[in-house]
Formats: sequence, structure tokens, C-alpha cells
Amino acid sequence: MKKIILASASPRRKELLEKLNLKFEVIPSTVEENIKDEKFSPELIEKLALEKAKDVAQKMKEPAVIIGSDTVVVINDEILGKPVDKQDAFNMLTKLSGKTHQVISAIAIVDTESNKEFTDYVTSNVTFKTLTKEEINNYLATQEPYDKAGSYAIQGYAGAFIQYISGCYTNIVGISTYKLAEMLKLVDLQIL
Repeated sequence: MKKIILASASPRRKELLEKLNLKFEVIPSTVEENIKDEKFSPELIEKLALEKAKDVAQKMKEPAVIIGSDTVVVINDEILGKPVDKQDAFNMLTKLSGKTHQVISAIAIVDTESNKEFTDYVTSNVTFKTLTKEEINNYLATQEPYDKAGSYAIQGYAGAFIQYISGCYTNIVGISTYKLAEMLKLVDLQIL
């Protein structure tokens, strides 16, 4: 059986794959995520997810299926990546306050044996309640938002900010397990 490799250091993605009972290794990609000032398009993040998967694929010495992924938060066509500091996180959360934004995760699959590559993406809509400055500052004090796209984690304290979601919940956490399972079938891997 081919090895399955997750080309991501994200603990959330690792946890989601573990819940699928997948046997896999983690080999983080060294590709830089530098798209914050880019104009959003699904192709942009699909390309980045594929670059991550290919980066790890070229290091493999035995047949493997590499899973690359990238998640962005988008509001009014502006990409909100991971915050660079506390002020950046505050500004992002202020932009999200009282509005609906999109969480888009791209998935790339690279099969090193067949040289097949597949990419796709999933969009979920998330509506925040209107946040007070005090709520934002209290949330920033938890240290939770600093390594998260859009400066929040739906599965953490920020779950209290979410009024409504439409779409795949696991996509918002880090990777759509539904879409991943469907894509793995393309390289003859079944979840169940």
C-alpha cells in the first residue's frame, strides 16, 4: 500500500485526518504562503496547495500519495491570512464583526507512482455576530488567533462569535474531510 503523507504542519489538519482513521505521516512543506496581498481566486489557493504537495512529493523515495492544503479567509475579495501581530489580528476580527465571510480550503493530491495530480476547493460561509472591542481584546488575550487564517479558530473560543455557518464545518477547521475522501478515491484510496 502507498504511503499517505500530509504536507502540512497544521495540528488541526492532522487531527481531522486522524479522525478518518487514515494511516499517514506528516512531512510539512517548505513552500512559503505569501498570498496576503494577492487578489483572491480559488485557482490561487489550489496552486499553492499543489505547490505544497509537489514540494513534498519530490522528496519521496517510495510510492506515496501526498495531500497538500491551504485555507484562506476571504471578505469582500480580500484575503485574510494569519495575522502578523496583535494589531493585525484586531483589524481582521473587526472586519469580520457582524458580517459574513468565506473560508476557502484547497486540497491537492499528488500520486508519486502514477504522477497524477488533482486539485479542488471547498467554500463555507461564516457569519460573525457583532463584536465589541472588549470581546476582541479578550479573545486576543487567549493567544488562540495568532496562527490561524482570519485570526480565529471556530473550534475554539471563537465558536462563541459564530452566528451561522453554511457549508462544510471541517473545511472551516482546516480541511474538508468530505472533499478529501472524494479526492482520495481518484487515487484508489477509500476512507471506509
